[in-house]
Amino acid sequence: MSQALELTVTAPVVSFRNPLYAGMQVGLPCPPPSTVGGMLAAAAGGWDRVPAGTRFGMAFRAVGSGTDLETFHPLSAPGAPITIKDRDFLALITLRVWLLDDLEPWQRAIRRPVWPMKLGRSQDLVTVTAKHVSLRTSVGVQGHAVVPQDVKGATGTQMRLTTAVSLDRQRVRWDSYHYAASGSSTRIDTGFVTEDDQAVALLPPVHPHQLNTTPAEA
Repeated sequence: MSQALELTVTAPVVSFRNPLYAGMQVGLPCPPPSTVGGMLAAAAGGWDRVPAGTRFGMAFRAVGSGTDLETFHPLSAPGAPITIKDRDFLALITLRVWLLDDLEPWQRAIRRPVWPMKLGRSQDLVTVTAKHVSLRTSVGVQGHAVVPQDVKGATGTQMRLTTAVSLDRQRVRWDSYHYAASGSSTRIDTGFVTEDDQAVALLPPVHPHQLNTTPAEA
């Protein structure tokens, strides 16, 4: 058994733009790990208060989806007029996050977040609850988990997602993940499983600190 802090994050609407499509508003079916890391950093009061090795597992599901209109500011063309573009969104979402280290500090941060907790866009505020749970060492159902590509037998869409983004947003760590938006009944061995048989796959560290090291310093 391993002890973990399980966060349950809910929101009526969220939207995650796929940065691989410059100049286009293409939505992702789940949040990138870097986005969830940013939400945790907001609760802690900034990345300086987040342990450098912070990792977590997560599972995400949305009841519905749609497309609306949003103003678009082309950063690559300063001075260009603001335009209107389609924007994909997800509705009635639930995100479960499992932290296995620094449980008490994280529980305090979630109980009294320093900054507003949001997921994706600045207007998409979320509600978060936290509880201590026990994780068993066993295989479990993939379900709606976001799973690193190297987990054997994982199914769903393979995607490149941002794992970490530097504070100046000039450097990005990308990794490959599997995610099944409609859920997967495949049983996978990720090392941990919840009481309701959800497999928990720890994702790579999300702290921007890892992007500060140059090859000459490594």
